[in-house]
Amino acid sequence: MIYDNIFERAKKRGISINKLEEQAELSKGSICKWGKSVSPTVKSIKKVADILGCTVDELITEKKLKRK
Repeated sequence: MIYDNIFERAKKRGISINKLEEQAELSKGSICKWGKSVSPTVKSIKKVADILGCTVDELITEKKLKRK
């Protein structure tokens, strides 16, 4: 969920996950791990949110499915 939200926002801004990790001063591959079993710190999520121009809540909130 959190990885998917970050990936979508980064893609819309034209930022790769590797570049995002670099800008947020996170270790390489750390954001990808958030999509699996590793829980990020609030500090790390805040850095990513600031770079992506959104709130922490927007990154951690599960999106509702759109019904047709």
